[in-house]
Amino acid sequence: MNQDVIHVYLMPGMAANPSIFDNISLPENQFQLHKLHWEIPVKNETISDYALRITKKIKHENIVLLGVSFGGILVQEMSRHIALRKLFVVSSVKTKHELPKRFKVLKATKAYKLLPTQLASNLDLLAKFSFGDLIKKRIDLYKRFLSVNDKYYLDWSIEQVINWEQEDVIPEAIHIHGEKDMVFPHHCIQNCITVKNGTHIMIIDKYKWFNENLPKLILE
Repeated sequence: MNQDVIHVYLMPGMAANPSIFDNISLPENQFQLHKLHWEIPVKNETISDYALRITKKIKHENIVLLGVSFGGILVQEMSRHIALRKLFVVSSVKTKHELPKRFKVLKATKAYKLLPTQLASNLDLLAKFSFGDLIKKRIDLYKRFLSVNDKYYLDWSIEQVINWEQEDVIPEAIHIHGEKDMVFPHHCIQNCITVKNGTHIMIIDKYKWFNENLPKLILE
């Protein structure tokens, strides 16, 4: 393979498997895609330590790193440990200040600890935090894309999102966000590339936008 190829690593959203990227296709003479997987966190592992552990899966230098939703938070944490060519945050937030009010209420009341994550097969619960409410009736999508159902992972992941303490935007982060995102509402987001009619799952149903625009954004 051409030594000048740009390696693009992709991190899915909470509880999602890498198949959410199946329709992402970039010119093979310029880019090579690598799909990252969620691993079960160890007891009391911080998100920074977890991010460092996931960076060990990266086998190239000067990479592009793209994360979706909770994966968007994780790749920002990963960027503190490795040098990147480009950092993309998709359908996510760049600081705790972009989290919607309901997340802040969950944090203040600690109500997130009461979520029934022991029901790991509760697809509605996974969908609420991974995809949002717009596709509640599309169980086939849940079954295809949501596969990490370990209770400890779910408890840990929800807690990391609710309690994320990032104050300042990472200047290099390129934020791509859907105007109809119901998990992280667009009106809470500052300085992003807006995808018209994009929802929280636009990496799946707006893949043509990404296939057309990612190469330009990476190379510019």
